[in-house]
Amino acid sequence: MHDIRTVTGPLSPAAVRGPVLAHEHLALDLRRDGEREAVLDGRHADAVTAELAELREVFGLALVIEPTCRGMGRDVAALARISAASGVPVVAATGWYYEPFHPSEVDGAGVEELTGTLVREITEGIGPGRVLPGVIGEVGSHGDRPSEPEARTLTAAARAAVATGLSVVTHAQLGRGGPAQLALLAAEGLPPHRICIGHQDLLDDPAVHRDLAEQGAYVAFDTVGKESYRSDATRLRLLLALLAAGHADRALLSCDISRHGYLRDEGGQGYGHLFRSFLPRLRAAGVDDDVIDLMTRRNPLRFLTGSRTEEVA
Repeated sequence: MHDIRTVTGPLSPAAVRGPVLAHEHLALDLRRDGEREAVLDGRHADAVTAELAELREVFGLALVIEPTCRGMGRDVAALARISAASGVPVVAATGWYYEPFHPSEVDGAGVEELTGTLVREITEGIGPGRVLPGVIGEVGSHGDRPSEPEARTLTAAARAAVATGLSVVTHAQLGRGGPAQLALLAAEGLPPHRICIGHQDLLDDPAVHRDLAEQGAYVAFDTVGKESYRSDATRLRLLLALLAAGHADRALLSCDISRHGYLRDEGGQGYGHLFRSFLPRLRAAGVDDDVIDLMTRRNPLRFLTGSRTEEVA
């Protein structure tokens, strides 16, 4: 099993003994008309760092997967500073988000050109510091089928993943379109166990979750605490249904902090909502600590390293 690429260097999966946040943003800029709060920048770095350091101390937080990619205000230098100061390793990403956030470089670019861009970042590094991304994502679509530009960027992500060995995490807007994403990515030869379909806790459809898991993909319940989109009570019901169907080995959990108002420093739920609120509710519902360790540690490590189920203890 290969090492995990973090913003501060390679990390052995065996060294990750605590929980992993599978989908969080530490530095991003998604501001558009009506979305002026969707930013985490230098003004918020100290608050982000303090939260991560506290979670490492209190809950043993051992790794954060940070899928901010091209066109999302990615700042790998900021990630490296936050990681070093908090003591929490961070995985950076490459790829393209969904169409409203595509930079102009996507316009008219063919799949081969887009694939080359991703492979260069994966092999040569991002920015002056040559930070190596450890995952491809969050590559996005909206609606039940990807748009034409989204199909190109998703196909490029799949081909870059096949070429480099990295795994792919998706953005399925409001939980929709996961089956089409999986079909497109798998058609390029990417094994489903190296694909995580994002934001499935925003889709109240247990049958879709089961189908994705049965095909071998990871199913992300990664917006925990975002009550304005979906209640945690509904998330709990949907996750328990997936567990009851026998797919605990395909669930990934996180909070997707994506605007500064979600930070604890500003009165929000923070990166620790999963640990402070949601996991206790899971335990109260009868989910034992081994299953929680599976979902919060072993599964994300298997996903990142492309390992089969039995390869991470």
